[in-house]
Amino acid sequence: MTTEQRSRAPLPFLASLAGRVTTPADAAYDAERAPWNLSIDQRPLAVAHPDGLDDLRAILAAARSAGVTVAVQPSGHGASSALEGSILVRTAAFDRFDIDADARVATIGAGVQWGPVIDALDGTGLVIPSGTSRVVTPAGYLTGGGHSWLSRWAGLGAQSLRAAWILRPDGTHERVDDASDPDTMWALRGAGGLVGIVTQLEVDLLEAPSMVGGVLSFDAADGPAVFRAVRDAAVDAPEGLGAFISSMRMPDAPMLPEHIRGRSFVTLEVLARSESDLELLDGLRAAATPTEERLGPITQAGMAAMSMEPEEPSPGGGSSHALAGLPDAAIDGFFEWRSREEQRPLVGFTLRMLGGVLDEPERPAFATVAGAAWITHSLVPQFPGMPPEPGLAALAGLDALLRPHLAERVVPTFLGPGETLDRCASAPDLARLRAIRDAADPDGVLHEGRLPR
Repeated sequence: MTTEQRSRAPLPFLASLAGRVTTPADAAYDAERAPWNLSIDQRPLAVAHPDGLDDLRAILAAARSAGVTVAVQPSGHGASSALEGSILVRTAAFDRFDIDADARVATIGAGVQWGPVIDALDGTGLVIPSGTSRVVTPAGYLTGGGHSWLSRWAGLGAQSLRAAWILRPDGTHERVDDASDPDTMWALRGAGGLVGIVTQLEVDLLEAPSMVGGVLSFDAADGPAVFRAVRDAAVDAPEGLGAFISSMRMPDAPMLPEHIRGRSFVTLEVLARSESDLELLDGLRAAATPTEERLGPITQAGMAAMSMEPEEPSPGGGSSHALAGLPDAAIDGFFEWRSREEQRPLVGFTLRMLGGVLDEPERPAFATVAGAAWITHSLVPQFPGMPPEPGLAALAGLDALLRPHLAERVVPTFLGPGETLDRCASAPDLARLRAIRDAADPDGVLHEGRLPR
């Protein structure tokens, strides 16, 4: 069936759902179809907000009957395509979570965001391997791989996934773990919902009673020296240390706070299990003097608040890469390239330190960055009235600059619009994933996601 035929397929089930459904004829359709990145124009057949498992089953059954697909986006993060010929499902109704501090397990519904979970753990001495944003859902983050400040000692977020409740395309709802269904768990740890709709996750909690962290800021002119110092320290950095180093070049935009508007600077964000894990900073201070330093005891909730991640959807672009190394020539080349006026649309460039337990994951998983040294993330926001072409050109230039230093795989949660899982896996792993999906969803009811059929 072609995309055009799918888009015309009747959807008589819509009126029977207990939850809310929005179609292109409804005034709310444009708002509800929008993903987190507003530069992606999703145009699904309908947006469904099921109120429970029965609604999800009805959506799957009706989609199969109508010859359309089902795409699940809990909060709009990770959107990649237009979704024509698909029913877009939001899982906000699956909003319960439970913390079992004694067992060190969190049970989290597919519609829950990280913020409430992090807040519930505050003061317990336990942490969960969440990302930097409070508004991302654990369901999308963990099943997409997920990297955080904790990853050098906790692994990718997917490694914390103990078990999951999934609704299979045939309507079966069951709990799966490594003992009952190792293939499905391997796929869920990084490949997202290609084999079923996740309704609930069981996630490891980790002991971290006395974390230390914060941010150091440096003058933009010290960027090369700071990047080199962090690169050198990473060789012997303890696994208890997480470090993100960023080069920021803020536009003179009225919506930005006065203290950063039009400024360029370098920041280092760190989170450590103990004070002794921060020895990296001694060499850094010898290389460059911080213009500001905010370090001290901190909780996971405090670190999430410090990250200043956006809490509202916005348009923008970006790119990510996994790097095998970061030689001096790459650092010098980057800062020379970044100083050019035509690269001004690139507002932020961040390096996240890898290594530690990331090189030896404990649980079988599709997502891995074993052997890679860094993950990069670049940000090109789309401010009102700004044409997209200069930003896209800047991202293309950065891609060419970094290409000689690429590692084999990047984490799926770092993929940009239109990118596929080919960037995240070897040919044998992709073949295994396709075989698992074909067995779980032979009729192709679930949207292909980032693994084109």
